[in-house]
Amino acid sequence: MATRARVRAPELVGKGGWLNTGDKQYTLADLRGRIVILDFWTFCCVNCLHVLDELRELEEKHRDTVVIIGVHSPKFVHEAEHQAVVDAVERYEVHHPVLDDPELATWKQYAVRAWPTLVVIDPEGYVVAQHAGEGHAHAIEKLVEELEAEHAAKGTLRRGDGPYVAPEPVATHLRFPGKALLLPDGGFLVSDTTRHRLVEIDPDGETVRRHFGTGDRGLVDGGPDEVRFSEPQGLAVLPDGRIAVADTVNHAVRALDLTTGVTTTLAGTGRQWWQGSPTTGPAREVDLSSPWDVAWFADRLWIAMAGVHQLWSYDPGSGTVRVAAGTTNEGLVDGPGDEAWFAQPSGLAASVDGERLWVADSETSALRYVDRDGGVHTAVGTGLFDFGHRDGAAGQALFQHPLGVTALPDGSVAVSDTYNHALRRYDPAADEVTTLATDLREPSDAVLVEGDLVVVESARHRLTRLRLPEEAVRVADQAHRTQRAATEIAPGTLRLDVVFQAPAGQKLDTRYGPSTRLLVSSTPPELLAEGAGPGTDLFRDLVLADGITEGVLHVSAMAASCDDDPENEYPACHVHQQDWGVPVRVGAQGTPRLPLVLAGMDEQA
Repeated sequence: MATRARVRAPELVGKGGWLNTGDKQYTLADLRGRIVILDFWTFCCVNCLHVLDELRELEEKHRDTVVIIGVHSPKFVHEAEHQAVVDAVERYEVHHPVLDDPELATWKQYAVRAWPTLVVIDPEGYVVAQHAGEGHAHAIEKLVEELEAEHAAKGTLRRGDGPYVAPEPVATHLRFPGKALLLPDGGFLVSDTTRHRLVEIDPDGETVRRHFGTGDRGLVDGGPDEVRFSEPQGLAVLPDGRIAVADTVNHAVRALDLTTGVTTTLAGTGRQWWQGSPTTGPAREVDLSSPWDVAWFADRLWIAMAGVHQLWSYDPGSGTVRVAAGTTNEGLVDGPGDEAWFAQPSGLAASVDGERLWVADSETSALRYVDRDGGVHTAVGTGLFDFGHRDGAAGQALFQHPLGVTALPDGSVAVSDTYNHALRRYDPAADEVTTLATDLREPSDAVLVEGDLVVVESARHRLTRLRLPEEAVRVADQAHRTQRAATEIAPGTLRLDVVFQAPAGQKLDTRYGPSTRLLVSSTPPELLAEGAGPGTDLFRDLVLADGITEGVLHVSAMAASCDDDPENEYPACHVHQQDWGVPVRVGAQGTPRLPLVLAGMDEQA
């Protein structure tokens, strides 16, 4: 067996303590003899949620040898609240221990640079692999099988039950609901996200009429007691009266006929879209990626494709889907739809006059809109790293990870400012932001009902009716930036190395040209004198401009590997991809090399 690089694993430390362990606190020594996979995640990150789903099968298959530990490492201030982490662990059905690390102590010890990152520790307590981004489940499974065989032979593998202890279930009518829709008779249809179903509720906002869905994950069409969803979110009325449903974790858009109670699939295959997959075609034949919301605008159904930072659209006349805006690059860039950048768009609403499609762009904490010509504009927000709760002129106003938008009759828009636990309002005429209500709990959507707003309080598991106030609520300004230690880099030329080692039994797929891709940019753009832009090599020399001492390097990398078997005409292939935002500070004592591990180990470390 090939020699494998090993580094002693640092201890697991987190001020918030352990979840899903029955209150027991663990050290690495307690886990010796098991294969440990650390999943560095934060619950705002859709890529992290993708990885949670990728790991479910591996977790079940190797339950007696593998212990997965989620290390929760927050980006937003709200994510550092312990109760918010407790809620997220239940919301996303995390069935393994989680270490709550609000101060990023373990993140720093393992030199993690991006969400999500997976670290594999062997039964003797050594780090043997690191993987950033998505698409690594196959590679990790191969490595797990190797480690099982190797350490069983050495006598260092310990089998048995893991440390996971399931929390007690809680009885509520709704559990972390996502979105709501007002029905013609004044009732509501609500996506009961964590329970994988839709719930029809009376106008009182409490009395349940009926459920659609078995409550189990799955992609199955049929009647109320047959249909299966997987963490459904957004809802919108189609011209024929059916309800479009963003079936997020199924990577599909469904359609519910309330008259018959039957749900069918409109778009998606159930598979997640990857780079290189078709972006247009018959709706049932094109892969989607975490559709989070839907809205009818400009004679099409628009889809907030959070998983790839784009907006797509569905044309019911032709039965086709296509990309409508966004490049798959994550960030905040306005302009024509095919040049704009989004970051996990999660809420959509057409303006009352039909001239704008409002977008809650969650990871940039921004309110944006698409005009009738397809151009993308930003009303509030500056980028990936600035957030807070600040009212006033839109140019300096701040949100914190909003998930919902609601068009109001006067042309303004209500924003479900999720991580600020607030309902905000943006007035385009005055170009200013005010606060309508506070003391909500993770509001994720709101619907207008007879002049009031009914808010989906996701973390309180209920609908809450609010009278629109005549005056805004006064809130003390709070401004934040994502806090991550800057990497000290040397002036002049910086060598960027993206480390990628193909999984055992695989090789880079070069049958149709280069199988790797690298895109580099910076904030501010002036930080890089040379080296920005796309390329196919996973290394690059970046020339830093004189006079700029700090900023953020944005690096997006992709590599495709396939089974290395010349006898197999159709080898299985896997795409590995990740985006990094690396804060940097230029100084004489800085490093001349920046390694980013996509998969494997940095041999030069």
